[in-house]
Amino acid sequence: MPEYKPEYKKERRCPLLFRVCFVLVGNAWYSDEKQKGSVVMKPTREQAKQLLLEYTDSQALIRHALQVEAAMLHFADYFGAEDREQWGVIGLCHDLDYDRYPDQHCTVTKQILEKEGWDETYIRAIMSHGYGMVTDVKPETTLEKTLYAVDELTGIINAACLLRPSKSVLDLTVKSLTKKFKDKHFAAGCNRDVITQGCEMLGMERQEFFAETIKGLQERAEIVGLKGNI
Repeated sequence: MPEYKPEYKKERRCPLLFRVCFVLVGNAWYSDEKQKGSVVMKPTREQAKQLLLEYTDSQALIRHALQVEAAMLHFADYFGAEDREQWGVIGLCHDLDYDRYPDQHCTVTKQILEKEGWDETYIRAIMSHGYGMVTDVKPETTLEKTLYAVDELTGIINAACLLRPSKSVLDLTVKSLTKKFKDKHFAAGCNRDVITQGCEMLGMERQEFFAETIKGLQERAEIVGLKGNI
């Protein structure tokens, strides 16, 4: 039936053109709404990682981000959190602006995440880890309180591991970590008062918090660069 062939082609072209236009208009609308901040996104781990790598060149800061992520994932399980990935994503991107904008820490992160359309819950949690230092956003949720304490503690743990013969977190003990914690000249840039305040906010004994943080890093030792030579 060749006489119907041209008509068939015409019918096929119209829907295709419509679909292309629909996609283009839809993408333009999404981009515009995203800029306005009316599109709210709950980022995936992959999206968070891509953003981290976009703004962070320092391997030390990337390793720190992975360590905080590991600890947050462990505490998500410890506290029975419903959205485990949320805890990890927030840990992964908590220092998003620190490599490029250390003097505007947290402030630029807020701007970046708002532009990306991230859910306000994520942004507030990340802002709260700078409470009393660079922000006035007080940690209120269990997630926020955990991030507040974990950020500083993982710094001490990382430094302690690098000085061990094994270079590993796998054989790090709470006793050894406590000794380093009490030595204020060791990893002096890590704020002990913040760790103590964070534990108090959570209603946890400091030793218990140390033990659970170590476990979190042990669970992902190779990923966070603390497997060492064990």
